[in-house]
Amino acid sequence: MKYFLGTFAVSIVVFWQTASAQSPRGRPNVLFIVIDDLRPALGCYDDSIAITPNIDRLAQRGTLFNRAYCQQAVCSPSRLSLLTGKRPDTIRVWDLATHFRKAVPDAVTLPQHFRNNGYHTQSIGKVFHGSGKPSKDPPSWSVEPQYDYVRDPKVRYALPKNLQGKGLKRSASEAADVPDNTYIDGIVCDAAVAALAELQAGEDPFFLAVGLRKPHLPFCAPKKYWDLYDRTKIPLPASDRHPHAAPELAVRSWQELEGYTDISGDGQISLARVRELRHGYYACVSFADAMVGRLLNELSRLKLQDNTVIVLWGDHGFHLGEQGLWTKANNYELSTRVPLIVSVPGQVNPGAKSDALVELVDVYPTLSGVCGLKLPMDVEGISLKSLLAEPQRPWKRAVFSQYPRAFQGKRHRSHGDIMGYAVRTDGHRYVEWRDWKSQNVVSVELYDHQQDSEEMKNVAGQAEQQKTVQRLSQVLSDGWKVALPSGMERDK
Repeated sequence: MKYFLGTFAVSIVVFWQTASAQSPRGRPNVLFIVIDDLRPALGCYDDSIAITPNIDRLAQRGTLFNRAYCQQAVCSPSRLSLLTGKRPDTIRVWDLATHFRKAVPDAVTLPQHFRNNGYHTQSIGKVFHGSGKPSKDPPSWSVEPQYDYVRDPKVRYALPKNLQGKGLKRSASEAADVPDNTYIDGIVCDAAVAALAELQAGEDPFFLAVGLRKPHLPFCAPKKYWDLYDRTKIPLPASDRHPHAAPELAVRSWQELEGYTDISGDGQISLARVRELRHGYYACVSFADAMVGRLLNELSRLKLQDNTVIVLWGDHGFHLGEQGLWTKANNYELSTRVPLIVSVPGQVNPGAKSDALVELVDVYPTLSGVCGLKLPMDVEGISLKSLLAEPQRPWKRAVFSQYPRAFQGKRHRSHGDIMGYAVRTDGHRYVEWRDWKSQNVVSVELYDHQQDSEEMKNVAGQAEQQKTVQRLSQVLSDGWKVALPSGMERDK
């Protein structure tokens, strides 16, 4: 990357030298925290309801990226895109069953890259995916992962009525007066705390990935986290109807929520159940936050915080009834926007917030850069290291997401029959739904965020918007390389 001369260049050098010098082993450790289904429902993201003191204090020592976006709003494609540094169309992963090595067998994952450079790499919890082949990737890890594949209802539920059920999907929420480690995230956190003590005594720098499953459904958390909130004070969705003039492709339900035993199969949810589900989501966010707090406290106790890079991210956003939608699996702002916080020892602007448009695919080059590793040439993001030093500098002109649909049915396989490609700019979200075989555009969406931040009116068909449609269609066709910051190249 070409850096500006003068004081900015000096600050970048000092920033890296400080981070490096504080590591007794020459390079900083990495604590890599991924939280499932976490939208920016956090105090540090100005959510007035969320009670998240631990993630908030992490934001105070790092940089919070206010406009970070995933590449596809469903678990496996999003995670595998970040972990390979490549976009879904490159790794050809668009569903929950495909392993990225089928299309790119020689890809070097983010943890594998660190392992190849002398790091001890370890995974605890849901990092790649939670089931099937995509949950495993032996070349990435120095030791066998823990709790990466967990399908036992006994760590998902605690109440007798749910433990006596069948299948993985029983009640959609649960408040049980039990210890944290009754549930899988408490178990994962116990293991991660123990691992940190072992890693602190090791000779090599470490890359420890910790994957928390909440607030993914079911919304099960110890009762004490539910008790943090007054349900009557959690606001209802700003809107409970689909956006005006939105195509059916855009608002089709993935029917994730409808699979639970106490949710109607037709998707009709009572007002009382809406309140319960929104309460449960926030309770699970606070549960996850408490686990993050334990990790941060253990880093401090072991005197590791001054030589450990911490990155915390959500794999995609989440709808809680807004736009008449639940969960994820679409191209809207609430499903594609994610929390992303990066904390590097010695960074010059701790506690800063950046409004730059960034993507999860940028995490790979960022961690590689701040840890002094040479970046593989084939990654499809750029390092955010410059933004850590100057959070409000000009950055990408657009970021990109996508989501497939089948001609019929609620869920797709592989790339589906129709791919929805979305581009987010400072002022707009634009989506083209393209027939996969012919590449003909079958439907278009345009949302003007200056007038409609909740994306409730598709204005793509309005005559006065045609110049904007043409401009953003060209941005979408030009792709991510053309949207990079002016005069900048990717970190090498």
